[in-house]
Amino acid sequence: MDEALKARLAQTIAANFPAQQAFLADLVRMPSLRGREAPCQDYLARAFAARAWAVDRYTLDQIDPSHRRYAPMVDTDPRDHVQVVATLRAPPPPPGRQMGRSLILQGHVDVVPEGPRALWTRAPYGAEVQDGWMWGRGAHDMKAGVSAMVFALDALAACGLAPAGDVMVQTVTEEEATGNGALSTLLRGYRADACLIPEPTGHAITRAHVGVLWFRLKLRGEPVHVAVAQQGSNAILSAYVLIQALARLTETLNEEAKAHPWFGSVPDPIKFNPGKIVGGDWASSTPAWCDVDCRIGLLPGTTPEAMAARVREVVQATARADNFLANNPPEIVWNGFLADGYVLEPGTAAESVLAQAHAAVHGGTMPERASTALNDTRFYGNDFGIPALCYGPRGIGAHAFDERTDLASIQATTLVIALFIAAWCGVVAKS
Repeated sequence: MDEALKARLAQTIAANFPAQQAFLADLVRMPSLRGREAPCQDYLARAFAARAWAVDRYTLDQIDPSHRRYAPMVDTDPRDHVQVVATLRAPPPPPGRQMGRSLILQGHVDVVPEGPRALWTRAPYGAEVQDGWMWGRGAHDMKAGVSAMVFALDALAACGLAPAGDVMVQTVTEEEATGNGALSTLLRGYRADACLIPEPTGHAITRAHVGVLWFRLKLRGEPVHVAVAQQGSNAILSAYVLIQALARLTETLNEEAKAHPWFGSVPDPIKFNPGKIVGGDWASSTPAWCDVDCRIGLLPGTTPEAMAARVREVVQATARADNFLANNPPEIVWNGFLADGYVLEPGTAAESVLAQAHAAVHGGTMPERASTALNDTRFYGNDFGIPALCYGPRGIGAHAFDERTDLASIQATTLVIALFIAAWCGVVAKS
């Protein structure tokens, strides 16, 4: 690693960090919930254009829903989901020299709902800073990483350098629900020699992540007055019968997972979550209907179709053994994620370069992790053969109350990414 370049970049990133922190605060103050990301994406599109990057702004209605990796949208209109890709074209190389390797830097701006405001100790979208932490929904997952990838390129420019290979800066949506944002960039033709997604990993490389399947259990029956409840049905109580059966399936899956090469040492890597339940119309009427939105994980090597078959088998067998469900078979709606897992196999050149950049900033070997959540790397690696690295800063509270990100960690990550770009793409004097 070039120590002189490292020193210049570190000094530049430190000098620019107040601007980077303000940029991140602007992003956090925008509640970019599903279907409402456009103001945040337009802010980013303007910021990229101001840097003289070529900006492509489009919406998800332009993605082909017949693609095998497309996941059905959940309760939103694809036309409301704005995607942004900014391209930095490398200057033509001098005679006798080749173009540098190309790179995708990608981050998502969609955030999950913040929940009751009263359960936060600070405003969910306030971007308050205290003791080296910035608080707010999305600060940790993953607007911190977005700021790092943008300001890493700014640092190189401030040092009079430009990447010697093409760089695509992508800010996408739907990472939290379908992955269709990342998929759309690839179907639109954006490809590179490597991809880096600075999700909050605590300065570790994500070696593997699980896949995810979303589904909705829909129960319907006949309501009666609660005074004669025994003569009618209770869709909510019957839903719990299915939930308990799926919990037992999860226990079986986690026993099987002990033989998995990447997740065998991870305690209970398969997570089942009945995350949302709605049903009934009146406290004194037995509920005639109930919908339960569920999420279940699956390990790399298991397809979403195979997991769907196991879920369907359990639901149908449980229904046959239940008096109400046997006469009112539940419906399963596959909505949202239909995502497979991903393994970044050791030994790629991209990982080696990132490990060197990490060591130059943090010292020692770059840690690795197997994640029981998922990220967008799966599209690049599984479907398009692009080595996809997931590495980013430290934070607390993804999807939780009082989410926050470590500002010092963001600064260090920005330096790692800048060094990675310089080594992976090469650099030339900025014209």
